[in-house]
Amino acid sequence: MRILVVEDDPKIASFVVNGLKQNGYAVDHFKDGEEAHAVASAVPYDAAVVDIMLPKLDGLSLVQHLRREGSRTPVIFLSAKASVDDRVRGLQAGGDDYLTKPFAFSELLARIQALIRRASRSAEPSRLEVGDLTLDLLSREVTRAGQRLDLQPREYSLLEYLMRQAGRVVTKTMILEHVYDFSFDPQTNVVDVLVSRLRQKVDRDFPSKMIHTMRGVGYVLKAT
Repeated sequence: MRILVVEDDPKIASFVVNGLKQNGYAVDHFKDGEEAHAVASAVPYDAAVVDIMLPKLDGLSLVQHLRREGSRTPVIFLSAKASVDDRVRGLQAGGDDYLTKPFAFSELLARIQALIRRASRSAEPSRLEVGDLTLDLLSREVTRAGQRLDLQPREYSLLEYLMRQAGRVVTKTMILEHVYDFSFDPQTNVVDVLVSRLRQKVDRDFPSKMIHTMRGVGYVLKAT
């Protein structure tokens, strides 16, 4: 899952960005609305966290521009203003949720997860299942054949992405776009290393293998 964070306050930005990364999300952070608009117009995001008071282009205008351009990325606004009128303006500008400052990161994370589940329109929004592999999106618990798998945040993020694309081949570029942020060099072997680590946990102790390499193309997760 890849999240856009647009926040010019360095302390709040660090608080949000680091928290999301620790929970396995790929995060792109921008300090002003114009720069964020230039990137968000071309890059798909699973959700966006946008401060309203931004330099160059304010958060409301940023989201209005993106909505006019056809973006459906779920957006949660951050603001120090807590009045009903302010919340209404945020929702009317195209926001999906509104959180006032100061806030607890756990609440922000829960709201982001809820927006992503709602946007996916999944029949089972709180759980992903492929064969005997289960991923609980609320507790973040992963089990296979009833055995709990202990995954690091980045491994969890990759598995979630592969399970959402179950049966479909995903390329290394697709994984880089959804699991890593812009700071990673696409020429490195980070994807191969991460897939290898995840495969050790998902497949090593089980007779049937679920993560398959499609040589020269990418990877696919499927029940056999």
